Amino acid sequence: MKLQIGIVGLGKFGLKFGQTLVALGHEVLGVESDPEKVKNAQHILTQVFQTDAMSREALEQIRIQDLEHVLVSVGDSIAASIMISMYLKELGVAKVWAKAINKDHEKLLYKIGVDEVVIPEFMAAKQIASRIAMPGFIEYLPFDRSMAVKEFTIKRWAGKNLKELNLTNIFGIQVIAARRSGEKKYQYIPKADELFQEGDNFVAIGKISQLSKILP
Repeated sequence: MKLQIGIVGLGKFGLKFGQTLVALGHEVLGVESDPEKVKNAQHILTQVFQTDAMSREALEQIRIQDLEHVLVSVGDSIAASIMISMYLKELGVAKVWAKAINKDHEKLLYKIGVDEVVIPEFMAAKQIASRIAMPGFIEYLPFDRSMAVKEFTIKRWAGKNLKELNLTNIFGIQVIAARRSGEKKYQYIPKADELFQEGDNFVAIGKISQLSKILP
């Protein structure tokens, strides 16, 4: 389903966020006061407005309230971030996300009703540390940080299948994809009776505490 998403603030994070969404097939409306940043974004995003997002009237005039999601990414200005987020909630934007620069900023944003807050530096550090400490780690799940997605390579389990391994009941994890050794493409929702061979890979979702126990 194609979404209509707004981004207020087109610095490095905001513009990259928008570029990724456009590549995924969504429509992205950018809002930025800096003419140079507007110019850089015009060939990347669906539509770009040069306006002062600190003005509630300006936001209303560009019909930002009609969008399903809006991300507020306005650099290091905590005051601007909070004011703009508050205006968006008052205007009736369904889902407001905001970038924070620290934990106190995050708390303030949640107090005014922001639906989701991201601290990019914290997220990046945690992802990198997890990739080093937990080989095969792919991603945390945004709705539950105790859950993750991890890739495994078959060694000890060669000659067995998912039905025999009974991973859901024993470990509480769910295998969502599998790939034969030497192949590039994954088979999603793999069949339970197909035998694993040494060097095959599978991707599972589950609690980090359980995923770390798996030695396939």
